[in-house]
Parts: sequence; structure tokens; C-alpha cells
Amino acid sequence: MDKPHIIDGGIAHDDRGHVAFCNDFSFSDVKRFYMISNREKHFIRAWHGHEHEAKYLLATQGVFRIGAVHLETEETVVKYLNGDSPSVLYIPAGWANGIQNLTEENNLMIFSTSTIEESLGDDTRFPWDKWDIWNTEDYR
Repeated sequence: MDKPHIIDGGIAHDDRGHVAFCNDFSFSDVKRFYMISNREKHFIRAWHGHEHEAKYLLATQGVFRIGAVHLETEETVVKYLNGDSPSVLYIPAGWANGIQNLTEENNLMIFSTSTIEESLGDDTRFPWDKWDIWNTEDYR
């Protein structure tokens, strides 16, 4: 079973400034992207699953708790993304996902392997507390 995992990135500094990167991430199967910014700290958007669509998540600002739950086994994975430390979280097809921003300033970019039309036909939603991984403690 393919599991959610982090694709590490990095930051290179020199006298001109810095370059943030994630060189091991490939756009080869990405068909679209969108961005999410939550209105308040600790806001929860959950749960949203797809049998066929996979997603790649990149925090461009702030810190996020990301949950993923396998739709058949209910195995749960929790990861954190930080806009100050570039990395991409891969969520495979067959997993539901949810997000919680842990900072006031927040922006999450999502790259999808499905068109919007394909995604709408492959969409399952669950209540935010079906798998309650959320809390209001700050990420440290």
C-alpha cells in the first residue's frame, strides 16, 4: 500500500539571499493546483477523500497539521508542513485528508493528479471529527 510521505526540500543561502527548493518533487502527473488559506488559527478542514486522485501539499506560509486516513483500513498518518522549511507531502489515491493551520498566517498549495471534473466524480466527504486527530496546542 502506498502511504503518505514527505518529499524533503531545502534552502540554499548565499550573499544574494536564499533559494527554497524541493528537487525530488516531479510535476509529471499534476493536472491542476489550488491554494487554501484559513481565516483563523487552528481552523480544521476535514475530511475529503478520493479513490483515484492523489495530492501533493506544500505549505508556502505558516505551519499545518495534515491528517491522512486510508479509506479501507482506516490507518491514520499525521504529518506537519512548515512554510519556512520547504517540503511536499504526498497523499496517495485511496486516502482521505484533512488540514489544520497552527499559525495565524497560513497558505497551503495543493497539486492534484485529477482535473476538476475527474475530482468531482471521485469525491467522498466525512465529518471533521470522524478521525479526531485535531487539537489546539501549538506545533513546537
